[in-house]
Amino acid sequence: MRVRVATTALGITAALLAMPACSTGAKPDTASSARTGKPTDATQKVVLLSSAALETRLLDESDLGSGYLRKPERPARHDDITVVGCPALSELGGDAATGGTLTFPRKAKATFTYAGSTSEVSEELYSDSANKLSDGIGRIFDAMTGCPQYQVVVGGTPIDMASQKLPVPHGLGDEQWSQLLTFSAGGRSTVVKQTAIRAGSLLLIVSGSPALVDRHLDKALAKATATS
Repeated sequence: MRVRVATTALGITAALLAMPACSTGAKPDTASSARTGKPTDATQKVVLLSSAALETRLLDESDLGSGYLRKPERPARHDDITVVGCPALSELGGDAATGGTLTFPRKAKATFTYAGSTSEVSEELYSDSANKLSDGIGRIFDAMTGCPQYQVVVGGTPIDMASQKLPVPHGLGDEQWSQLLTFSAGGRSTVVKQTAIRAGSLLLIVSGSPALVDRHLDKALAKATATS
């Protein structure tokens, strides 16, 4: 299946082409993850946040600490993407194969580099009804982790993909998803961790270097869900 999609912060395949190899000393946990909790009852009042309000809830350099620099947003790229070896992702479209492109209108995002290196951490926030958020991110995670190995061809460049479910961060939010992605192309490999947490009508996604995701996930959720 060939589709034309916009590569965004959540669609992280393009990042592989600009990043050097990254390896971890520990073998990823093979325990499967699963969605926990249930979407908010439809009878409850849904409070949605505007994109401007979400922007104020993103982490900034002062939250992250020394050594972090925010990257300027780049214009969306439109690449032809072909999915090979994963029918579930083919059915959803090429955007899902690269981490997915969520189309919720209320959104904000930021990406930071660390200590002048190529290590990055990206945060995205979305606001919509609990059911819509749960369904949107859940379908993408289920499809991606349902195919342990597949290939995508982005603008003519073949990229070998490996996906693996990770234990979810219990106790955070209402629902959680987590996975480890390995992108391999041209003799280089990049490992990216992606964790999503839904808290009511807000969805947080933190992606990037596994160590940086683990380091900043809690504070990202705390700031995103702060009521003051």
